[in-house]
Amino acid sequence: MVKRALQAIRSHLDMEVAYVSEFVDNRAVFRQVDAPGLDAKIKVGDSHSLDDIYCRHILEGRLPQIIPDTAAEPIAVALPITQAVPVGKHMSVPIRLPDGELYGMFCCLGFAPDHSLHERDLQMMKVFADLAAFEINRDRTATQKAEEKHGRIRNAIDGQALSIVYQPIWNIETRKPIGVESLSRFAGAPARSPDKWFSEAAETGLGTALEGAAIHLALLALQSFPPQAYLSVNASPETIQSGEFESALDGFQTDRIVLEITEHARVDDYDKLLNAMEPLRARGLRLAVDDAGAGYASLQHILHLRPDIIKLDMALTRSVDLDPARRALAQALVGFAHQLNSRIVAEGVETASELNTLRALGVEAAQGYYLARPMPREDAVKLFEGGAPAVLVA
Repeated sequence: MVKRALQAIRSHLDMEVAYVSEFVDNRAVFRQVDAPGLDAKIKVGDSHSLDDIYCRHILEGRLPQIIPDTAAEPIAVALPITQAVPVGKHMSVPIRLPDGELYGMFCCLGFAPDHSLHERDLQMMKVFADLAAFEINRDRTATQKAEEKHGRIRNAIDGQALSIVYQPIWNIETRKPIGVESLSRFAGAPARSPDKWFSEAAETGLGTALEGAAIHLALLALQSFPPQAYLSVNASPETIQSGEFESALDGFQTDRIVLEITEHARVDDYDKLLNAMEPLRARGLRLAVDDAGAGYASLQHILHLRPDIIKLDMALTRSVDLDPARRALAQALVGFAHQLNSRIVAEGVETASELNTLRALGVEAAQGYYLARPMPREDAVKLFEGGAPAVLVA
């Protein structure tokens, strides 16, 4: 919009150059320029000392904002830039942001004098300068917010705001924990759910870096759990394909790790994703499709990826004891999993009745608040040492 405003005012005033400058460290830096064919004289990024140009003299009242003929202004004549350009006519108004801050100047200049320039022209330029101030302030605010987002995510990646909790996964029949799912938690402001943090990281281009940091941090606890226990981590297709996931796994026992891909993760090229995972699966990495039953995408994931574990979405397990349709779909997925030689893990189990119904349907493993909430590593390790929670004791 600022560029179009410069084009419009330059054309209207029949001048050769129009520009918006920003004052930085006693210099005027050209941020937007409209000067067709004059790149050698002025371009974006060029700068001049405020002592050598008109701006400071205009702001302090020694030069008028509208100068039809620079030869009539001794101060203008004395400035080297007047002859170097040359400047025959000049109009300039300050750009002030909504908070009153002086940003820079909105300027037009021509090579020859023009005594037809009028106060109405100056008023029009002031309108354009106000529009420029609005756009500049909006861009600056957006940039500031982007920098704040980037800083928050970098702090999390560096370990200052990111922590991991672990939710145990139970074998329903043996009543013993068989693994844990690692879940990210964030302490930084503003307080919001982990998915918002990862979404913001993706917006700033740090999505894969944050996922990689979370995975690596989660895996540091792997050796704390008994050898037969697995640790489940979540990663998006982008992170897997970027190599960030493989890097996060360096030095860890791959056959004790389960990779979960959520139903909500979009996969544009399954072959590419499978190729990225092939060397890791050859080393024993197991694959889980999360949120099965939540939508069409999860079925696509299952058909293309052939996971080792299918995790029933909590929307399906919730009230499965009361809803015949949920029971039918859960039972169908159990049969489907057996055909694929996959295992079923039910998520979001919150009542004894739900757990008993899932057991009757042939579901082998479960997790949820009824069994155990996400907890610090030390507490999760104790569950493996102490056996089943009270709700699973016969």
